Amino acid sequence: MAQQVCMGAMLKCSFGLAPSSLVVLPTNMVQTSFVPAANIMDHIPMTNIMPFGMCTCTANPAVAAATAAALGTPTPAPCIPATAAPWIPGQVTVLIANQPALNTTSKLMCTYGGVIEVTYEGQATHQIP
Repeated sequence: MAQQVCMGAMLKCSFGLAPSSLVVLPTNMVQTSFVPAANIMDHIPMTNIMPFGMCTCTANPAVAAATAAALGTPTPAPCIPATAAPWIPGQVTVLIANQPALNTTSKLMCTYGGVIEVTYEGQATHQIP
């Protein structure tokens, strides 16, 4: 069984140079281990998903511009997450605010090509079937 993800979970992006943390607002009205539990709709950039330091994906316009300015030398640029779609697949057997719960096997795709995944779920006591 996968662990339930909640506020404070640690995230990593395949093109990010630093980890980030998940911010879950208390609007879902569900808690796990005394902190807000996440669902698949907690994917909003700069609200739920914070930057991953610097981005190295050349599909990111900021990275492409920095690389061009450095005469073709790959140059990272500050990360601004671009997560337009919800986490997939989520845990459809457990609903939080009428949406599937977020578990440790879920992934989030960045528009620029990165894959965001959970490295620590934020709590260690609640599993979801």
